[in-house]
Amino acid sequence: MKAAVLREFNSVPGLEERAEPVPGAGEVVIRQKYTGICYRDILTLKGRFPRTRLPVVPGHEVAGTVVSIGEGVESVSPGDRVASLIYVPCGVCRFCTGGRENLCRSKVTLGEGADGSYAPLVRTHQRSLVRVPPSVDEESAVISACVTGMIIQALKGRGRLSEGETVLVTGAGGGAGSHAVQIAKALGAKVIAATGSSWKEEGIYALGADSVVANRSLSGKVKELTGGEGADVAVDTVGGPTFREALKSMNFGGRLVVIGNVDSATVDLPLGYMILKGLELIGSVSSTRKNVAEALEMAGTGRIRAVVDRKIGLGSVGSAYADMEKRSTFGRVLIDLSAGQ
Repeated sequence: MKAAVLREFNSVPGLEERAEPVPGAGEVVIRQKYTGICYRDILTLKGRFPRTRLPVVPGHEVAGTVVSIGEGVESVSPGDRVASLIYVPCGVCRFCTGGRENLCRSKVTLGEGADGSYAPLVRTHQRSLVRVPPSVDEESAVISACVTGMIIQALKGRGRLSEGETVLVTGAGGGAGSHAVQIAKALGAKVIAATGSSWKEEGIYALGADSVVANRSLSGKVKELTGGEGADVAVDTVGGPTFREALKSMNFGGRLVVIGNVDSATVDLPLGYMILKGLELIGSVSSTRKNVAEALEMAGTGRIRAVVDRKIGLGSVGSAYADMEKRSTFGRVLIDLSAGQ
């Protein structure tokens, strides 16, 4: 089969012929129609994740149909539609047994510690799987772990969002932010969306945002829109470039949940400001099976939809990376694994 393979950091994955994966004990092989490109894939290429082993097939957004199963697999059968977590958890640690498998210290991330999703067939473990309801389209299924499930974890699990609260979303036109706008709105929040790309404003409003503001004037506009109070919850999908303004945008007792960081630069943390306003700064990583199941339910009932900028072949991964770094994409770029390469 054709797969995109990363052999050297800071180089674009190249097309190679790879043997089809064979499932081991507890494992399954899934045939995919699509996989998503995440900004994390770009950071992987840049060597930001020390557990990455080369060569590796990048990508971690997995959904499709089970085509083969290994010894001991009882939870699914060939022909079942499934979505996978972006990692394989150990299944026995206190985090895994407590339903917080996203914090597993021994998890192996697809596309970094094991071959990932930039190929039509991908191998993962039954511990990572969630069944996909018939009402869910392929595009929504494939982003249910990394994107929509991750946002649910950030807003509900970590941010403790309540209906009627005000949510700030940074990077609102990106692959994560566009879905955060929808999910926050579906959960009953008032949504203020921030973007550095004015051409994305119309599309962000169409996703349900109540207000769209520019990154450069973020905190002032948020305070103005909330009668001087600020956001109750913020989801920062960008990190360093927007962090300071997002923090200044928070209401007393606000929760700032950081889920992304496009660069590795450090940020200043004004401790006095945080103490006096009673703020919480929260990191949120990935999603759990429970989050993915909820994301699939929301997609299947039409409460959220996949925001897809375009679909490309495996041979166009490099140009997609470049466009994402230039912020010229709206929503997620998907690789069509059934298309010509």
